[in-house]
Amino acid sequence: MNEPTGKYSITMPRDIAEAARTRSGPSGLSAYVAAAVARQIERDNLNELITVAEAEHGPVTDEEIQALRDQLHQAQREQARHGADAA
Repeated sequence: MNEPTGKYSITMPRDIAEAARTRSGPSGLSAYVAAAVARQIERDNLNELITVAEAEHGPVTDEEIQALRDQLHQAQREQARHGADAA
């Protein structure tokens, strides 16, 4: 992140903070927390988009989700097969 930064004070459960500190590695706790918050913002934005889309088009069924997962897995298998053929 090359954007300007600010200093903030946050409160979180000690066990979560210590686990984050342990996992943060060389980039440090601040970068780790910033990345986690950025991911949460992305999820929140996606949930908002889903809500709008479902309001306009109706909810996505479990069958539709499974069909799309099947298509994705098939495409991944084909991609892996073509990659093996090229090697």
